[in-house]
Amino acid sequence: MALLWRSGEPGEVRPGPKPGLSVDAIVEAAIEVADAEGMAALSMRKVGLRLGRTGMALYTYVPSKGELVDLMYDRALAELPSSYDLSRGWRAAVASWAEDTLAFYLRHPWVLQVSQARPVLGPNEFAMLESVVAVLRATGLHPRRLRGVVALLFDFVRGAAKSISESRQAPSETGVSDEEWWLARSSLLEEVAPGFSTRFPMVAWIESEDDGPGDDEPYMEHRISETFAVGLGVLLDGVEAAVKTR
Repeated sequence: MALLWRSGEPGEVRPGPKPGLSVDAIVEAAIEVADAEGMAALSMRKVGLRLGRTGMALYTYVPSKGELVDLMYDRALAELPSSYDLSRGWRAAVASWAEDTLAFYLRHPWVLQVSQARPVLGPNEFAMLESVVAVLRATGLHPRRLRGVVALLFDFVRGAAKSISESRQAPSETGVSDEEWWLARSSLLEEVAPGFSTRFPMVAWIESEDDGPGDDEPYMEHRISETFAVGLGVLLDGVEAAVKTR
């Protein structure tokens, strides 16, 4: 907590490695590692190598990898806007917040692996929450009800980001593109489940209208992005209905 809120940096008061190393430098280097190679590749040794130090030298500044991940998470959140324009109403502002937050998660997909069961409680995490609550307060909903709306929005955006991130990783992990995978599975499904549309008519119906992705857009990412836009609209329709009936 002291490192998150900078109420004293160990490197400033304790003997350690060469001058010039700091908590901030370590956190920035760790973010670069995670962005480039993913959370699984993150280690104190790799961060140290990026800084020209040994992994052990970092422990003077950051007690463990667990604390480092918390610091990375909170530092990355500083990229997000601290406020939103309400001149076009709370709905447009929430939509902007959701799009910004989705883009943030996709720039730093490792952030999605940071558990939300116990929040980090850093200043930028609170600033992120403050920005969306400031927008939604304009709805006039009671705090208890608004907490549910905020939690739903966070879960919705994180869920979409996680699905897109996984779809982007799948081709490199499997060696098969989205298009190749779906083409192969569609052919197999016709073989192993003849009469599929008769057996599952509602599934066939809901999948009957699909414009398909653009030339350069992977199939699954297209579907998830479409779902995100539609789902966000329906979610905000629900908030509007709640406002009218409060």
